Amino acid sequence: MSMNLVALLYLIASVCFIQALKGLSHPITSIRGNLFGMVGMTIAVLTTAGLIVKLSGSVAGLGWVLLGMVVGGGYGAWRAKTVEMTKMPELVAFFHSMIGLAAVFIAAATVAEPWAFGIADHPVNGVGGQIPGGNRIELALGALIGAVTFSGSVIAWGKLSGKSKFRLFQGAPVVFPGQHWLNLALGLAAVFFIYGFWHSQSAMDFALVCALGFVIGVTLIIPIGGADMPVVVSMLNSYSGWAAAGIGFSLNNNMLIIAGSLVGSSGAILSYIMCKAMNRSFFNVILGGFGGEAADAGGAAKEQRPYKTGSADDAAFMLSNADSVIIVPGYGLAVARAQHAVKELAQKLTDKGIDVKYAIHPVAGRMPGHMNVLLAEAEVPYDQVHEMEDINGEFGQADVAIILGANDVVNPAALEKGSPIYGMPILDAYKAKSVIVNKRSMAAGYAGLDNDLFYMDKTMMVFGDAKKVVEDIGKAIE
Repeated sequence: MSMNLVALLYLIASVCFIQALKGLSHPITSIRGNLFGMVGMTIAVLTTAGLIVKLSGSVAGLGWVLLGMVVGGGYGAWRAKTVEMTKMPELVAFFHSMIGLAAVFIAAATVAEPWAFGIADHPVNGVGGQIPGGNRIELALGALIGAVTFSGSVIAWGKLSGKSKFRLFQGAPVVFPGQHWLNLALGLAAVFFIYGFWHSQSAMDFALVCALGFVIGVTLIIPIGGADMPVVVSMLNSYSGWAAAGIGFSLNNNMLIIAGSLVGSSGAILSYIMCKAMNRSFFNVILGGFGGEAADAGGAAKEQRPYKTGSADDAAFMLSNADSVIIVPGYGLAVARAQHAVKELAQKLTDKGIDVKYAIHPVAGRMPGHMNVLLAEAEVPYDQVHEMEDINGEFGQADVAIILGANDVVNPAALEKGSPIYGMPILDAYKAKSVIVNKRSMAAGYAGLDNDLFYMDKTMMVFGDAKKVVEDIGKAIE
């Protein structure tokens, strides 16, 4: 395999990755986008395997590569096949952590034996083996970002899972005095040791850079909690991409550079979109200084306020007499695995001549696009699913808005100055003529805030598991 052929195959793989991102921009083309991504990755992996054989002159070392591919690919396929939709955010965080750890390991191997990667001469009698200065900086930065991605993703995984009693893995933010100054000190120390590694190629300096990266990943993510976790997922996605790109520059691997840059830039853009959707500062996200206010707000004692309740039969009566219905899915819908029941309910309403639409908030659920994936799994028609900016103007004309397991994304408190979520764009469900809210209880949402929508005269609360409630409504409509 000639180097010209390697470059050509890497270019083809890169084009496939670009087409994959383009395809994933819309649900209708997402399947094609995934196919492009799989084809591109297959080409990249096979080309890399061929390159290893060419550079080593034998297939002896290829066995370990194939073993890693079988183990990693097999585990990934099994997890993708068996993961529940509610656990998808944790799985994404886990995958991000693995990418970060891989970047650290590759950088460490390169520092240990740079001649094996073609970036330094093999030392002879203690002479040689010096990594070029530019490559040292790239390796140190790639390892630092990879370490931050790994430990930060582990904390995000724990917070999303919510099952551990370990304080750092709990959803509430972990804050303490001088937290930002500590992050600044850790960052400056990392820069200092990067300089030391650049100056002397000291393995100790490199190890300290990695160690500081692992610590920074923890200190950046622990103050983040509550409704801000979708932003964390997209931010760590960006970090994993930049880590891969940094290692790609060190190894002069165009494939890693292009793929890493695509992931890094797309993740950064998505983080910006998420921040805008939640009224958060993008720079505060990067510095790990957001999320505490909203979560702390839930700690105050809540006033007991009157609200109206109803049954599935009552909800069925309201929906059957409506001309237009907007369905707002939330995380509670995913927990109950009620997406198929919701589709059947929507179909029954449609058969009665009722206009049914779905309203999707950018940060509904626990990761960007969580609700879109959930509805796609139930094969909900794409033309019925609308993003917030497209559907918000229709709530005022809707006869009924039915909210299933959503809370913060429909909270009118975002319109009130002084509220911890003031300025956060919400779905304007409160403008509908009538509102049906399905929840298990009156507990606050992930942001820890009470929701004024639940106490409005036009709102009827229907308590219970989303799947059972929706199924009962569907039976009542028949």
